[in-house]
Amino acid sequence: MFETIVWATDGSDLADRALPTVTELARVHGSRIVAVHANELLRGRYSGTPLLADEPDIRDKIEQQLTELKADGFEVELNVASGTEDVAALIARAAVNVDADLIVVGTHGHGGFKSAVLGSVARGLLHTATCPVLAIPPERETAGAAHAGEKATVA
Repeated sequence: MFETIVWATDGSDLADRALPTVTELARVHGSRIVAVHANELLRGRYSGTPLLADEPDIRDKIEQQLTELKADGFEVELNVASGTEDVAALIARAAVNVDADLIVVGTHGHGGFKSAVLGSVARGLLHTATCPVLAIPPERETAGAAHAGEKATVA
């Protein structure tokens, strides 16, 4: 069903949290994994310069993750999508270019007003992607688990 799965990653813990879901889906479906890193470029006078100063470190981290996935037997590749478009548009375009069947992305899980103010790559992908998008929320502590010193995941 999923021949090609895009893992949208910015090198963050939230993106890393989505990786086990990507690998499990790839294992079940025999999928190729394409890590898409959106290298958003500055606009205006300094266009062509990465928005994030630690861009080389982020890329090194992602390449190391892919090396580990290859060692585990997965077919993987890195696609660095660069441009002045927003991150969601860069990822959506890259997904089309690799003929993706699914995009998996980590999300802050914000909703309502906060999401509208802060914006969201996952939300943007829902409006721009031409294939299904699976958003993986961060772990949340529930009231009972917080008292017991445990973490629980809320789906």
